[in-house]
Amino acid sequence: MTHVTSAVTEAFGKASADNRAALVGYLPAGFPSVAGAIEAALAMAQAGADVIEVGLPYSDPLMDGPVIAEAVHRALAAGTRVADVLRTVEAVAAAGVPVLVMTYWNPVDRYGVRAFARDLAAAGGSGLITPDLTLEEAGSWLDASGEYDLDRVFLVAPSSTDERVAKIAGACRGFVYAASLMGITGTRDAVSSDASGLVERIRAHTDLPVAVGLGVSNGAQAAQVAGFADGVIVGSAFVRRLLDDQGVPAIRELTAELAASVRRPTP
Repeated sequence: MTHVTSAVTEAFGKASADNRAALVGYLPAGFPSVAGAIEAALAMAQAGADVIEVGLPYSDPLMDGPVIAEAVHRALAAGTRVADVLRTVEAVAAAGVPVLVMTYWNPVDRYGVRAFARDLAAAGGSGLITPDLTLEEAGSWLDASGEYDLDRVFLVAPSSTDERVAKIAGACRGFVYAASLMGITGTRDAVSSDASGLVERIRAHTDLPVAVGLGVSNGAQAAQVAGFADGVIVGSAFVRRLLDDQGVPAIRELTAELAASVRRPTP
């Protein structure tokens, strides 16, 4: 179960060496503007995020809750394109933080899978998180990501069978994304009780880091997840602050809170 080391797995490794979980933060490109998203992502990097996910705005965001969906809608209405996503990736990567693009599959398919891999690698991106791409349809991405040495992060759901978990984990590179609950993204009052069990099921099939996403919104929840997972993924809570016009200082403040919390896990 050995895997090629990437900048993302190295970031998780450094966190583990510090006896803590890694903090993974998400923001969509193009919101509140292309420059504004870059500024927010850089603030997140400076305040303690170990890995950053840059969302590629898409017109039919099936998995996104109302907060992210609204931000993505505004980014698209402002004319955000794939080139803007790649500019955002380039800026964050240049700051020394590994950056992955979170994207539905249709925009990559339309762009051209190999061309997307080539341009993402050229921008300094580490790989893709593909929430709606099934392994059965992933052949072209497996080939292109191998050619350009990119991470491929697939999602494992609580409903996945052990056989399915093994296949998905085996195809991942970088880390495995444990979706802590069924349904859409968004902040919640409590972390799903399924999450810790799902992490254990994934770990039975891979030595890659396992990060938990969907629902973590504050320091207490981040500390809870840090007690059983290798990484804590936070998205909607960041986006909400930008939607509420709290700006970059609020992004920096929340990142610092979460970065402190993953260092004090709750057993």
